Amino acid sequence: MLFDLPLEELQTYRPALQEPDDFDWFWQNTLKENHDIPVDAKFNPIDVGLTLVDVYDVTFRGYQGDRVKGWMLLPKKTSKPLPCVVEFDGYGGGRGHPLERLSWSISGYAHFIMDIRGQGSSWRSGDTPDASTGELTPQFPGFMTRGVLSPDTYYYRRVFTDAVRSIEAARSFPRVDPGKIAVTGGSQGGGITLAVSGLVPDLLAVMPDVPFLCHMRKATEITNEYPYQEIVNFCKVHRDKVEAIFKTLSYFDGVHFSARAKAPALFSAGLMDEICPPRTVFAAFNHYQGEKEIRTYPYNQHEGGQVTQHVEKLKFMKRLLAE
Repeated sequence: MLFDLPLEELQTYRPALQEPDDFDWFWQNTLKENHDIPVDAKFNPIDVGLTLVDVYDVTFRGYQGDRVKGWMLLPKKTSKPLPCVVEFDGYGGGRGHPLERLSWSISGYAHFIMDIRGQGSSWRSGDTPDASTGELTPQFPGFMTRGVLSPDTYYYRRVFTDAVRSIEAARSFPRVDPGKIAVTGGSQGGGITLAVSGLVPDLLAVMPDVPFLCHMRKATEITNEYPYQEIVNFCKVHRDKVEAIFKTLSYFDGVHFSARAKAPALFSAGLMDEICPPRTVFAAFNHYQGEKEIRTYPYNQHEGGQVTQHVEKLKFMKRLLAE
């Protein structure tokens, strides 16, 4: 059902920013702490039976030097460096198998898929633990309240730092044009995409689909669906820590990253989406500072536009590259 605001109200929904005063300092300091650690990206070619696509098993150093896995896929026999699409997965998913991820490479792009630390045990497999020691191996969700009482210890501090460093890793690959990097992802991947858009200044394109991790306090008030329900359940027990919890989350809210992003963006939203309610997506979209477009799917839920939206992203990339 259409449970959220009417589309005409969503189009103007722009809630006041509730970012902490030291938001920029926090992220500048986080990235600075990791700046001197070499990204040390390694690209190992592997044979998975494909004849038109080259596949590389990737590792690079993410937050505090933790090893993060990934895939690099790109068309065979390319004569010059290619534009690269860096993709981040949805909640509970990991990098999976290369055969699941062919749509960008067969369209002529380099495609870098970052494994999500600690995840990859819900709907697509992953291989990256949430610590370089391997003590926190991939697990079934949830992750929304891991370390949530402080922004310094919160899980997504590590994930967002990994994502920024994945851009460095992709740029280091000789067959990638380092000046033509786009970022994309759906749900959690859309939220990570928005974080990167606010932290990396020179991206070609930003393409978040049905983004999660946006307008988070409001999301907990208007949906009973997971993963936001993880926060609700935590607050039910830790009644005296509610304000501290949402203070931490404010450092990771996609709305606040959108307010700093400048690259051209293509968003999408499902207007019946109860997992990432339309209001939360439009809050990020309407605060986004770069050129922007959004595609809405009135009768779709969290699946959004699926292949229809992917066609829109292909058109969007083609237009940007032509310009």
